[in-house]
Amino acid sequence: MRNTLLIVAGAALLSAGFSPLRAADKPKHTIEEIMEQGFKGKQSPAARVGKGEATKADFKLLAELTHDLPLNTPEMGDAKSWKTKATALAAAGKALAEGKPGALELWKEAANCKACHTDHKPEKK
Repeated sequence: MRNTLLIVAGAALLSAGFSPLRAADKPKHTIEEIMEQGFKGKQSPAARVGKGEATKADFKLLAELTHDLPLNTPEMGDAKSWKTKATALAAAGKALAEGKPGALELWKEAANCKACHTDHKPEKK
């Protein structure tokens, strides 16, 4: 019985991707880099997802970039709001890359640029 519990606990950690350990990670990409590489422009990977033209490489890149988003700190706004929105986008990016059912709908809901920019991006002066 004890061995079964240990196996189940180990499997749960593996399936969760060691989330508690990853939270302490330093991001490889800044918010600016993530936006520039993944979201800026009408031909960006994120735009191609929205148009139904994205490739597996686009999905993989967005998953990598959005993974780093909640590890960053925005220039303004509530930290809890940022964490909620950025984590949802990261989960949607991961779902796209893994080809999970409903991933596109999840992405479209989470990739609400205006909602995030209104709360966390200062206006240009």
